[in-house]
Amino acid sequence: MQRCIRCSSASRPPVTIDVGHLQAGWYSRRPVWWACPLAGLFGIVTALRRRLYRTGRLQQVRLPVPVIVVGNVSVGGTGKTPLTIALALALQAAGHRPGVVSRGYGGSQQTPALLGPGADPSRYGDEPCLIRDNGIEVAVGRDRPAAAWLLLAMGCDVILADDGLQHYRLARDIEICVIDGVRRFGNGWLLPAGPLREPARRALAADFRVCNGGSPQAGEWLMKLQGDQALRLGAQDECRPLSSWRGQTVHAVAGIGHPPRFFQMLRNQGMTVIEHAFADHHHFVADDFGFADDLPILMTAKDAVKCRGLVGADSWLVPVRADLEPAFFQQLLQRLSSPTAGRAP
Repeated sequence: MQRCIRCSSASRPPVTIDVGHLQAGWYSRRPVWWACPLAGLFGIVTALRRRLYRTGRLQQVRLPVPVIVVGNVSVGGTGKTPLTIALALALQAAGHRPGVVSRGYGGSQQTPALLGPGADPSRYGDEPCLIRDNGIEVAVGRDRPAAAWLLLAMGCDVILADDGLQHYRLARDIEICVIDGVRRFGNGWLLPAGPLREPARRALAADFRVCNGGSPQAGEWLMKLQGDQALRLGAQDECRPLSSWRGQTVHAVAGIGHPPRFFQMLRNQGMTVIEHAFADHHHFVADDFGFADDLPILMTAKDAVKCRGLVGADSWLVPVRADLEPAFFQQLLQRLSSPTAGRAP
Protein backbone atom coordinates (compact mmCIF):
# COMPACT_ATOMS: atom_id res chain seq x y z
CA MET A 1 0.00 0.00 0.00
CA GLN A 2 1.45 3.30 -1.09
CA ARG A 3 1.19 6.23 1.32
CA CYS A 4 2.01 9.91 1.01
CA ILE A 5 2.93 12.44 3.68
CA ARG A 6 2.09 16.11 3.14
CA CYS A 7 4.33 18.66 4.83
CA SER A 8 3.52 22.36 4.81
CA SER A 9 4.20 25.67 6.49
CA ALA A 10 2.67 29.13 6.40
CA SER A 11 5.42 30.42 4.12
CA ARG A 12 5.48 27.78 1.42
CA PRO A 13 3.06 25.40 -0.32
CA PRO A 14 2.63 21.78 0.83
CA VAL A 15 5.29 19.25 -0.14
CA THR A 16 4.21 15.68 -0.72
CA ILE A 17 6.58 12.89 0.27
CA ASP A 18 5.82 9.62 -1.52
CA VAL A 19 6.58 7.03 1.17
CA GLY A 20 6.08 4.18 -1.31
CA HIS A 21 8.77 5.61 -3.60
CA LEU A 22 11.07 6.14 -0.61
CA GLN A 23 10.69 2.52 0.53
CA ALA A 24 11.16 1.20 -3.01
CA GLY A 25 14.62 2.74 -2.93
CA TRP A 26 15.48 0.75 0.20
CA TYR A 27 15.75 -2.43 -1.81
CA SER A 28 17.31 -1.01 -4.96
CA ARG A 29 20.89 -0.03 -5.70
CA ARG A 30 20.31 3.69 -5.28
CA PRO A 31 18.50 5.34 -2.38
CA VAL A 32 16.41 8.47 -2.83
CA TRP A 33 19.08 11.17 -3.04
CA TRP A 34 17.56 13.70 -0.65
CA ALA A 35 17.28 11.10 2.12
CA CYS A 36 21.05 10.44 2.23
CA PRO A 37 21.99 13.48 4.38
CA LEU A 38 19.21 12.57 6.81
CA ALA A 39 20.58 9.03 6.99
CA GLY A 40 23.99 10.43 7.94
CA LEU A 41 22.42 12.47 10.74
CA PHE A 42 20.44 9.45 11.89
CA GLY A 43 23.64 7.40 12.03
CA ILE A 44 25.40 9.99 14.21
CA VAL A 45 22.50 10.09 16.69
CA THR A 46 22.22 6.30 16.77
CA ALA A 47 25.95 5.77 17.35
CA LEU A 48 26.06 8.44 20.06
CA ARG A 49 23.10 6.93 21.90
CA ARG A 50 24.60 3.45 21.89
CA ARG A 51 27.96 4.81 23.04
CA LEU A 52 26.32 6.63 25.96
CA TYR A 53 24.78 3.36 27.14
CA ARG A 54 28.01 1.41 26.57
CA THR A 55 30.05 3.89 28.62
CA GLY A 56 27.49 4.17 31.41
CA ARG A 57 26.56 7.80 30.72
CA LEU A 58 23.00 6.54 30.23
CA GLN A 59 21.97 4.01 32.84
CA GLN A 60 20.73 0.54 32.03
CA VAL A 61 18.25 -1.42 34.14
CA ARG A 62 19.34 -4.98 34.91
CA LEU A 63 16.75 -7.48 36.07
CA PRO A 64 17.43 -10.35 38.49
CA VAL A 65 16.45 -12.90 35.80
CA PRO A 66 17.90 -13.53 32.33
CA VAL A 67 16.74 -11.21 29.55
CA ILE A 68 16.67 -12.41 25.93
CA VAL A 69 16.26 -9.69 23.33
CA VAL A 70 14.71 -10.53 19.95
CA GLY A 71 15.09 -7.82 17.33
CA ASN A 72 16.55 -6.77 14.02
CA VAL A 73 18.57 -3.98 12.47
CA SER A 74 16.12 -3.40 9.62
CA VAL A 75 12.53 -2.25 9.78
CA GLY A 76 9.53 -4.48 9.38
CA GLY A 77 8.71 -8.00 8.37
CA THR A 78 11.64 -10.16 9.44
CA GLY A 79 9.66 -12.64 11.56
CA LYS A 80 10.45 -11.48 15.09
CA THR A 81 7.04 -12.27 16.55
CA PRO A 82 6.81 -15.91 15.33
CA LEU A 83 10.34 -16.45 16.64
CA THR A 84 9.44 -14.90 20.01
CA ILE A 85 6.47 -17.27 20.29
CA ALA A 86 8.65 -20.27 19.36
CA LEU A 87 11.26 -19.26 21.96
CA ALA A 88 8.66 -18.85 24.69
CA LEU A 89 7.10 -22.25 23.95
CA ALA A 90 10.54 -23.90 23.90
CA LEU A 91 11.38 -22.30 27.27
CA GLN A 92 8.08 -23.52 28.68
CA ALA A 93 8.85 -27.06 27.47
CA ALA A 94 12.24 -26.83 29.22
CA GLY A 95 10.58 -26.02 32.56
CA HIS A 96 10.89 -22.23 32.53
CA ARG A 97 8.15 -19.66 32.94
CA PRO A 98 8.93 -17.03 30.30
CA GLY A 99 7.25 -13.67 29.94
CA VAL A 100 7.32 -11.32 26.97
CA VAL A 101 7.72 -7.57 27.34
CA SER A 102 6.71 -5.37 24.41
CA ARG A 103 6.33 -1.70 23.57
CA GLY A 104 2.77 -2.45 22.43
CA TYR A 105 3.11 -0.58 19.17
CA GLY A 106 -0.25 0.34 17.64
CA GLY A 107 -2.06 0.21 20.98
CA SER A 108 -3.22 3.05 23.22
CA GLN A 109 -1.87 1.68 26.53
CA GLN A 110 0.82 4.00 27.86
CA THR A 111 1.49 2.78 31.41
CA PRO A 112 2.87 -0.73 32.05
CA ALA A 113 0.14 -3.37 32.04
CA LEU A 114 -0.30 -7.13 31.96
CA LEU A 115 -2.44 -8.68 29.23
CA GLY A 116 -5.26 -11.04 30.11
CA PRO A 117 -6.94 -13.61 27.86
CA GLY A 118 -8.76 -12.00 24.96
CA ALA A 119 -6.90 -8.70 25.36
CA ASP A 120 -8.00 -5.79 23.15
CA PRO A 121 -5.45 -5.18 20.33
CA SER A 122 -6.56 -1.56 19.96
CA ARG A 123 -5.40 -1.04 23.54
CA TYR A 124 -2.35 -3.30 23.77
CA GLY A 125 -1.21 -3.72 20.16
CA ASP A 126 -1.71 -6.59 17.71
CA GLU A 127 1.58 -8.43 18.26
CA PRO A 128 1.33 -8.60 22.10
CA CYS A 129 -2.25 -9.90 21.77
CA LEU A 130 -1.15 -12.55 19.27
CA ILE A 131 1.61 -13.68 21.64
CA ARG A 132 -0.85 -13.76 24.58
CA ASP A 133 -3.25 -15.88 22.52
CA ASN A 134 -0.52 -18.54 22.44
CA GLY A 135 -0.70 -18.95 26.23
CA ILE A 136 2.33 -16.77 27.03
CA GLU A 137 2.47 -14.10 29.74
CA VAL A 138 2.82 -10.62 28.18
CA ALA A 139 3.28 -7.11 29.56
CA VAL A 140 3.36 -3.90 27.53
CA GLY A 141 4.46 -0.35 28.25
CA ARG A 142 6.69 2.45 27.09
CA ASP A 143 8.78 1.81 30.20
CA ARG A 144 9.84 -1.73 29.34
CA PRO A 145 11.80 -2.38 32.56
CA ALA A 146 8.72 -1.43 34.59
CA ALA A 147 6.58 -3.71 32.42
CA ALA A 148 9.11 -6.51 32.94
CA TRP A 149 8.79 -6.16 36.71
CA LEU A 150 5.07 -6.94 36.35
CA LEU A 151 6.06 -10.23 34.73
CA LEU A 152 8.52 -10.97 37.54
CA ALA A 153 5.72 -10.43 40.04
CA MET A 154 3.76 -13.11 38.13
CA GLY A 155 6.61 -15.58 38.69
CA CYS A 156 8.32 -15.37 35.30
CA ASP A 157 11.95 -16.50 35.43
CA VAL A 158 13.02 -15.46 31.90
CA ILE A 159 12.12 -12.23 30.09
CA LEU A 160 11.85 -12.09 26.30
CA ALA A 161 12.02 -8.54 24.91
CA ASP A 162 10.14 -8.50 21.60
CA ASP A 163 11.61 -5.99 19.12
CA GLY A 164 14.05 -4.81 21.77
CA LEU A 165 17.44 -4.81 20.08
CA GLN A 166 17.64 -1.00 20.03
CA HIS A 167 16.05 -0.57 23.48
CA TYR A 168 19.37 -0.35 25.31
CA ARG A 169 17.90 0.83 28.61
CA LEU A 170 16.89 -2.77 29.37
CA ALA A 171 20.12 -4.71 29.96
CA ARG A 172 20.24 -8.02 28.17
CA ASP A 173 22.01 -11.34 28.62
CA ILE A 174 21.38 -12.76 25.14
CA GLU A 175 20.74 -10.96 21.85
CA ILE A 176 19.01 -12.61 18.90
CA CYS A 177 19.03 -10.68 15.62
CA VAL A 178 16.52 -11.75 12.95
CA ILE A 179 17.48 -11.19 9.30
CA ASP A 180 15.26 -11.34 6.23
CA GLY A 181 16.92 -14.08 4.22
CA VAL A 182 15.68 -12.70 0.89
CA ARG A 183 15.90 -8.92 1.26
CA ARG A 184 18.82 -9.04 3.72
CA PHE A 185 19.83 -5.43 4.57
CA GLY A 186 18.47 -3.80 1.41
CA ASN A 187 20.69 -1.07 0.00
CA GLY A 188 22.73 -0.96 3.21
CA TRP A 189 21.74 2.61 4.09
CA LEU A 190 20.33 3.83 7.39
CA LEU A 191 16.85 5.34 7.68
CA PRO A 192 15.35 7.11 5.83
CA ALA A 193 17.61 6.41 2.82
CA GLY A 194 17.53 2.68 3.56
CA PRO A 195 15.76 0.17 5.82
CA LEU A 196 18.41 0.00 8.58
CA ARG A 197 17.92 1.13 12.17
CA GLU A 198 21.61 0.50 12.82
CA PRO A 199 24.52 -0.38 10.52
CA ALA A 200 24.40 -3.94 9.17
CA ARG A 201 27.59 -4.81 11.10
CA ARG A 202 25.56 -4.40 14.31
CA ALA A 203 24.01 -7.80 13.58
CA LEU A 204 27.44 -9.41 14.00
CA ALA A 205 27.49 -8.35 17.66
CA ALA A 206 24.38 -10.42 18.47
CA ASP A 207 24.80 -13.77 20.22
CA PHE A 208 22.56 -15.49 17.66
CA ARG A 209 21.69 -14.49 14.10
CA VAL A 210 18.53 -16.08 12.69
CA CYS A 211 17.93 -15.99 8.94
CA ASN A 212 14.24 -16.05 7.98
CA GLY A 213 14.13 -17.99 4.69
CA GLY A 214 16.57 -17.64 1.83
CA SER A 215 20.12 -18.89 2.20
CA PRO A 216 21.73 -18.29 5.59
CA GLN A 217 25.27 -16.98 5.61
CA ALA A 218 28.09 -18.18 7.86
CA GLY A 219 27.13 -18.14 11.52
CA GLU A 220 23.38 -17.78 10.86
CA TRP A 221 20.60 -20.17 11.86
CA LEU A 222 17.94 -20.89 9.24
CA MET A 223 14.34 -20.24 10.28
CA LYS A 224 11.38 -21.30 8.15
CA LEU A 225 7.89 -19.94 8.73
CA GLN A 226 5.55 -22.88 8.19
CA GLY A 227 1.81 -22.63 7.69
CA ASP A 228 -0.38 -25.30 6.14
CA GLN A 229 -3.66 -24.90 8.06
CA ALA A 230 -6.33 -22.22 8.39
CA LEU A 231 -8.73 -21.58 11.26
CA ARG A 232 -12.17 -20.04 10.78
CA LEU A 233 -12.50 -16.67 12.51
CA GLY A 234 -14.87 -16.91 15.45
CA ALA A 235 -14.73 -20.72 15.46
CA GLN A 236 -11.07 -21.61 15.79
CA ASP A 237 -11.85 -25.22 16.56
CA GLU A 238 -12.75 -25.46 12.87
CA CYS A 239 -9.56 -26.18 10.95
CA ARG A 240 -9.02 -26.59 7.23
CA PRO A 241 -5.85 -27.40 5.26
CA LEU A 242 -4.64 -24.65 2.94
CA SER A 243 -4.35 -27.22 0.18
CA SER A 244 -8.18 -27.47 0.14
CA TRP A 245 -8.25 -24.09 -1.68
CA ARG A 246 -5.93 -25.33 -4.42
CA GLY A 247 -7.10 -24.04 -7.79
CA GLN A 248 -9.48 -21.52 -6.19
CA THR A 249 -9.39 -17.72 -6.01
CA VAL A 250 -9.20 -16.11 -2.57
CA HIS A 251 -8.85 -12.66 -1.07
CA ALA A 252 -5.58 -12.42 0.87
CA VAL A 253 -5.37 -9.69 3.53
CA ALA A 254 -2.08 -8.72 5.17
CA GLY A 255 -1.23 -5.70 7.31
CA ILE A 256 2.25 -6.85 8.27
CA GLY A 257 5.79 -5.65 7.68
CA HIS A 258 6.22 -7.58 4.40
CA PRO A 259 2.85 -8.68 2.93
CA PRO A 260 4.34 -10.31 -0.23
CA ARG A 261 5.71 -13.14 1.92
CA PHE A 262 2.17 -14.07 3.01
CA PHE A 263 0.77 -13.80 -0.51
CA GLN A 264 3.52 -16.04 -1.88
CA MET A 265 2.87 -18.64 0.81
CA LEU A 266 -0.74 -18.92 -0.38
CA ARG A 267 0.32 -19.10 -4.02
CA ASN A 268 2.68 -21.93 -3.11
CA GLN A 269 -0.45 -23.82 -2.03
CA GLY A 270 -1.90 -23.46 -5.54
CA MET A 271 -4.32 -20.57 -4.93
CA THR A 272 -5.06 -17.61 -7.16
CA VAL A 273 -4.54 -14.65 -4.84
CA ILE A 274 -6.27 -11.27 -4.90
CA GLU A 275 -3.85 -9.18 -2.85
CA HIS A 276 -4.95 -6.67 -0.21
CA ALA A 277 -1.81 -5.22 1.36
CA PHE A 278 -2.11 -2.76 4.23
CA ALA A 279 0.42 -0.85 6.28
CA ASP A 280 1.96 -2.68 9.22
CA HIS A 281 -0.28 -2.51 12.34
CA HIS A 282 -3.20 -1.23 10.24
CA HIS A 283 -6.39 -0.53 12.21
CA PHE A 284 -9.01 -2.43 10.21
CA VAL A 285 -12.58 -1.26 9.69
CA ALA A 286 -15.49 -3.05 8.05
CA ASP A 287 -15.06 -1.07 4.80
CA ASP A 288 -11.64 -2.70 4.33
CA PHE A 289 -13.52 -5.92 3.56
CA GLY A 290 -16.16 -4.51 1.24
CA PHE A 291 -15.33 -6.91 -1.58
CA ALA A 292 -17.88 -7.22 -4.38
CA ASP A 293 -18.02 -11.02 -4.25
CA ASP A 294 -18.34 -13.95 -1.87
CA LEU A 295 -14.84 -15.35 -2.24
CA PRO A 296 -13.16 -16.65 0.93
CA ILE A 297 -10.90 -14.27 2.86
CA LEU A 298 -7.56 -15.48 4.24
CA MET A 299 -5.47 -13.29 6.54
CA THR A 300 -2.48 -13.49 8.84
CA ALA A 301 -2.94 -14.36 12.51
CA LYS A 302 -1.56 -10.93 13.44
CA ASP A 303 -4.35 -9.25 11.45
CA ALA A 304 -7.04 -11.64 12.61
CA VAL A 305 -6.81 -10.55 16.26
CA LYS A 306 -8.14 -7.14 15.09
CA CYS A 307 -10.77 -8.36 12.64
CA ARG A 308 -13.22 -10.43 14.67
CA GLY A 309 -16.68 -9.02 14.05
CA LEU A 310 -15.60 -7.16 10.91
CA VAL A 311 -15.69 -10.02 8.41
CA GLY A 312 -18.13 -12.64 7.19
CA ALA A 313 -18.37 -16.33 7.98
CA ASP A 314 -16.04 -17.44 5.17
CA SER A 315 -13.00 -15.73 6.71
CA TRP A 316 -9.92 -17.61 7.90
CA LEU A 317 -6.71 -16.90 9.74
CA VAL A 318 -3.50 -18.61 8.70
CA PRO A 319 -1.17 -19.17 11.68
CA VAL A 320 2.52 -19.73 11.04
CA ARG A 321 5.14 -21.33 13.25
CA ALA A 322 8.85 -20.70 13.30
CA ASP A 323 10.84 -23.89 12.64
CA LEU A 324 14.54 -23.97 13.54
CA GLU A 325 17.08 -26.71 14.11
CA PRO A 326 16.86 -28.31 17.58
CA ALA A 327 20.54 -27.39 18.03
CA PHE A 328 19.57 -23.72 18.07
CA PHE A 329 17.35 -24.16 21.12
CA GLN A 330 19.94 -26.41 22.76
CA GLN A 331 22.63 -23.76 22.44
CA LEU A 332 20.24 -21.08 23.67
CA LEU A 333 19.37 -23.08 26.79
CA GLN A 334 23.08 -23.68 27.43
CA ARG A 335 23.73 -19.93 27.27
CA LEU A 336 20.75 -19.35 29.54
CA SER A 337 22.17 -21.68 32.19
CA SER A 338 25.41 -19.67 32.36
CA PRO A 339 26.17 -18.50 35.93
CA THR A 340 26.26 -14.89 34.74
CA ALA A 341 22.84 -14.95 33.05
CA GLY A 342 20.37 -12.75 34.90
CA ARG A 343 22.90 -11.81 37.57
CA ALA A 344 21.72 -8.77 39.53
CA PRO A 345 24.14 -5.79 39.68
